Amino acid sequence: MSLSPRFIAVILAFLISLITTAFLAFVDGVSKGMLFVSAISSFISSFFLVLYAVDILVFREVNKMYRTIHKLKMRDFNMAPRKRLIRESNPLKTINDEIFVYVTKKQKEIDELKKLELFRREFLADVSHEFKTPIFAAQGFIHTLLDGAMDDDNVRERFLRKAANNLDSLDVLVKDLLVLSQMETGDIKMNIMPTDLRKLTLSIFSRLEHIAKNRNVTLKVKPDDMPEVWIKADADRMEQVMLNLIENAIKYGNENGKVIVHFSESKKYIEVEVKDNGPGIPHEHLNRIFERFYRIDKSRSKEIGGTGLGLAIVKHILNAHDTKIAVMSKPDKGTTFSFKLEKAYHQHLPEPKTDDVVNQLNP
Repeated sequence: MSLSPRFIAVILAFLISLITTAFLAFVDGVSKGMLFVSAISSFISSFFLVLYAVDILVFREVNKMYRTIHKLKMRDFNMAPRKRLIRESNPLKTINDEIFVYVTKKQKEIDELKKLELFRREFLADVSHEFKTPIFAAQGFIHTLLDGAMDDDNVRERFLRKAANNLDSLDVLVKDLLVLSQMETGDIKMNIMPTDLRKLTLSIFSRLEHIAKNRNVTLKVKPDDMPEVWIKADADRMEQVMLNLIENAIKYGNENGKVIVHFSESKKYIEVEVKDNGPGIPHEHLNRIFERFYRIDKSRSKEIGGTGLGLAIVKHILNAHDTKIAVMSKPDKGTTFSFKLEKAYHQHLPEPKTDDVVNQLNP
C-alpha cells in the first residue's frame, strides 16, 4: 500500500469530512446543500492541512535524516547525496532499514577492530618472547665468559659457539620479520618468469636430504610421467614456499614416514600438493596456522627450531602470485597443503646432433 503524503492526506481529509458531515446531519435546519458545501470545504481544508503536516513535518525531516545517514555511509560529509528517499514508499520503514544496515555494518567494523587489537597485542607479546630467548641465552654465555670462564679454552669455545648459534637464530628471525613486513606492504616485487617447479622441488629434496635421513622420511615427487612442471612464478619466492612446506612436512610428520609433492595439470593451471602421513593438525588450529608466530605445539616447535613465520611468509608469497593456499588435515592420517599456479609454456632449443658436436670439436 502506498503511503505517500498525498494518499495519507486524502484518507484523513475524507474521514474528517465524513465525520463533520455526519454530525451536521443531526442538526435541525441544515439543508443538503449546506451539508455538501460543508463536506467539500472540510475535505479541502483538511487535505491541505494534513498534506502540509505530513510532508513538511514528517517526510522532509525523514529525508534529511536519510541524507545524513547516506553521507555517513559514504564517509564524505561534503558530497551531495546520490539518491533521495522514495516518497511513494513508507519513509519510516525505509529509514529504519537504512539505520539497521548502517549499525550492523559499524558493529562488524568494531568487532574487526577488536580482533585486530587483540592480534596486535598477541603479536607484540610473541615478538618480545621470540627476541628475548636468543638474546638472553647469548647474553648469559657472554657474561659467563667475562666472569672468568674465558680462561678455560674448552669452555670458551663451547660458550662462544652457543652464543653465536643464538645470535644466528636472532638474525634469521629478523630477516623473516623483514621479509614478512615487505610482503605485507607490497615493497617486494615479484619477478614472474617461467620456472620448472619439479626441478626446483628436486633441488630442495637434495638440500633437506640430511634432515629426512635423520627421521627416516622418504621424499617423493609424483607423477613420474611429468618430467617438467613449468609455471609462471618468481623462482626465488617459490623456492621459499616449497622449502617451508617440505621442511615442515619432514619435521612435523612421523618418523619413518613419507612426504609427497604431487603435481596435477589442468588447462590453465598447475595444482601443487605437499602431503605427509604425520599426526595431522587438530581442526581448531587449522584457521590459525598461517598467523605469525602461531605454534600448535609450542614445546615441540622449540625443540625442532624455526621462527614461527614460515607459513605466514608462504601465504603472503602465494597471495602475491594471485593464488591462495589451502590446508586439509585428518588426525593420524596426515596433512596436505595445496595451491594453484598459472602454467607456463617453455620453448626448448633443439638439441645439437652428434655429428654437429664432433665437427665443432674437430674443425
